[in-house]
Amino acid sequence: MGLSGLGIFHTAIGVIAIVSAIVSFAKRGKIDLNVTSGKVYFYLTIITSLTALGLSKKGGFNPGHVFALFIVIVVLCSYFLHTKRKGNNKSRFFENFLLSFSFFLSLIPTVNETFTRVPVGHPLAKAPTDPIIGQTLLALLALFVIGTVFQIIKQRKENSASKMA
Repeated sequence: MGLSGLGIFHTAIGVIAIVSAIVSFAKRGKIDLNVTSGKVYFYLTIITSLTALGLSKKGGFNPGHVFALFIVIVVLCSYFLHTKRKGNNKSRFFENFLLSFSFFLSLIPTVNETFTRVPVGHPLAKAPTDPIIGQTLLALLALFVIGTVFQIIKQRKENSASKMA
């Protein structure tokens, strides 16, 4: 597998972030920055993305680093909406979307790295272009779209309920 110390830290933190997001999705139907699992996802996703900047198979700045920075920007935009636009119910739609989108984006390198490394010695894929990676990412994209529709419906109900209260 050949991971550096930074690579091991990056992977461990990233796994915890993904598990935290899944817990938040399971309990709340979204990554909710008001609860512990959402906060853990937020902070660890930033750390994971920033530590990715120190990782490179070929050395130097590469498209993966741009991807990591984009994830940081998406997560920070969602945090801005969460903290600065509290009373604006329309902002919740964008906040939910951005957090879910950051999760989906995080899964792209996760799937690629996992499938090209596991099981050790006989990985599921030999390269990022292998069909199993593309098929898995397509399935995750479908889940993201379905989840986004679910979140929109749920957020509409929450917004309606808060207007009546």
